[in-house]
Amino acid sequence: MTNHKLPILFLLMVSLLCGCQKKEQAFQYNVDKFYDLEILRYDVPEFDSLTLQQKSLIYCLSEAALYGRDILFDQNGRYNLRIRRACEALYLNYPYDKKAPEFAAFERYLKRVWFSNGIHHHYSEDKFLPEFSQEWFMTACEAAGVLYESAILPVMFDPAVMPKRMTAQDGVDLVACSAGNYYGEGVTQAEAEAWYAAHKDNSAEPLWIGLNSQLVKDENGQIVERVYKVGGLYGEALEHVVYWLKEALKYAENDAQRLAIEKMIAFNETGDLKTFNEYCIAWVKDLESRVDYVNGFTETYTDPLGITGTWESMVNFKDLVATKRTQLISDNAQWFEDHSTTDPKYKKEEVKGVTAKVITAAILAGDCYPATPIGINLPNANWIRKEYGSKSVTIDNLMHAYNEAAKGNGFNEEFMIDDEIRAIYEQYGAMCGDLHTDLHECVGHGSGKLMPGVTKDALKEHASTIEEARADLFGLYYLADPKLVELGLLPNMEAYKAGYYQQMMNGAMTQLVRIEEGKDVEEAHMRNRQLIANWVLEHANGEVEIIERDGKHYLRINDYEGVRRLYGELLAEIQRITSEGDYPAAKEIVEKYAVKVNPELHKEIRERYAKLNLAPYKGFVNPVYTAVKDAEGNITDVKIDFTEGYIEQHLRYSRYYSPLPDVN
Repeated sequence: MTNHKLPILFLLMVSLLCGCQKKEQAFQYNVDKFYDLEILRYDVPEFDSLTLQQKSLIYCLSEAALYGRDILFDQNGRYNLRIRRACEALYLNYPYDKKAPEFAAFERYLKRVWFSNGIHHHYSEDKFLPEFSQEWFMTACEAAGVLYESAILPVMFDPAVMPKRMTAQDGVDLVACSAGNYYGEGVTQAEAEAWYAAHKDNSAEPLWIGLNSQLVKDENGQIVERVYKVGGLYGEALEHVVYWLKEALKYAENDAQRLAIEKMIAFNETGDLKTFNEYCIAWVKDLESRVDYVNGFTETYTDPLGITGTWESMVNFKDLVATKRTQLISDNAQWFEDHSTTDPKYKKEEVKGVTAKVITAAILAGDCYPATPIGINLPNANWIRKEYGSKSVTIDNLMHAYNEAAKGNGFNEEFMIDDEIRAIYEQYGAMCGDLHTDLHECVGHGSGKLMPGVTKDALKEHASTIEEARADLFGLYYLADPKLVELGLLPNMEAYKAGYYQQMMNGAMTQLVRIEEGKDVEEAHMRNRQLIANWVLEHANGEVEIIERDGKHYLRINDYEGVRRLYGELLAEIQRITSEGDYPAAKEIVEKYAVKVNPELHKEIRERYAKLNLAPYKGFVNPVYTAVKDAEGNITDVKIDFTEGYIEQHLRYSRYYSPLPDVN
């Protein structure tokens, strides 16, 4: 928090002396709430203490970040930009009563489209349908003078058309049955996999083939790439990204940061994957800069084949005090690797370059906005991580916003089994949450190695779930290790129990509030958490159980050390699957423990949660940065403002940061 409360007596004295009632306003975290979503804002503490150079760098990188917004909409579905723009035009030009029920339902729909960067739920992948009729929409658009393509109507209103953004259902064509726009119309899973196999780079420093391209069929029915680059696919947006990255070069903090930005510019201009590798290496080597960023085609969770990266960006700066915590973990990375429960042949003999820090997010964009991760570990290429290391970050101000917004909401009283565990969680829950994220990102993702000949895509559609489970289990196993008390990261050997209880309760029970009744678990992170919890429950011998009390089910842990042993056993197996590229074993463990839901428990949990009137998903609005310039156009200051609302922000983004055509 940047605001600090002064003593009450002093405030009263100032008020009396001024002849007026002045009271400091607390930071307002809550912004909006609709459906299963809550919108928060986040503070950016210490921004005012940055140098003008650092502020200017953040401003330019933020502009580059925001210009990628249209790209993600289009990646999530080829009709998304047309639908968003038609809805925004109707919102702005609707000539009738905007308080009418139909318009209120339309407004909620538009808010969901903004939140999910498209018409499919950001987590469940299911298409959400309007609560207003197609007839109302058509009549309202006619009255407002809004033109739209008739092709968007079945996409919006017909539940059978493009029902899933990405399907993970076994036995179906994952490409043909997914609405994501990573593959052109008519491309099948078999054709895409054959193309990737034919173009696979097996060199010592392999290119990530397919990271920045869309596979389509040409006029002869042959599969070809459309590369994301200036002058290529999404070129209109990437031109703006490049412009602002070049502006950012003027404020680079050092030569290492300057080189990384130059490589990112070159990659966006050419689409060359060798240049992308050079960028990743340069970015990992930049350890001294306080300001940092993620920008570009990064995570592959929403490509059904796990190949192509979605656009995302986050601009941030280092929290100098909190980073001491992650630096301790990073400094001991080899100890954690050596003492894990995995088979020695799957361990890294030498852990290289695991750099970790706690950051303050300054802007969120693309696949980091409005919903965002709380930790990041990049780059994703295993050979770069092995040879050059990786950067791991925990995003402190976002976690703080989550915690502040959740205070007193009744969730713990409803779902935690007794006062004892609630007291432990209240005292140590936030601490364990931060620490588990640190361990997950700093050493979990960076641990282990692949056996010779095993590639990153060996586990196919289950790769993301297995990788997140591997990192989670690594963090959970060490959360209960005396080493953390020895390092001063935990105050005592009681604290970790808060983290263990929360993980098991969430994975086995409470995350079910995010899933509609009758649905399977689809999203990789949710599958990971359920996989761990269900496997532990099945293999437990009294260490942990779900019990019924007064018609409600609760998680009870009877032996925390026993739960740790089970985490260690599962970690060893998940690492084996990863290291050996054992696809059949990955498929079996995911489908057995991570996908299906107990319908009776699911119904009960959702009913209990509904009574609390809480939103299971949260996202953010960004602060607004304004550059103050002199007569010559030089930046003399950068102002930050936190008052922009959710609707106002998205309309402004669509007005000023939307260069792509409707059809790309």
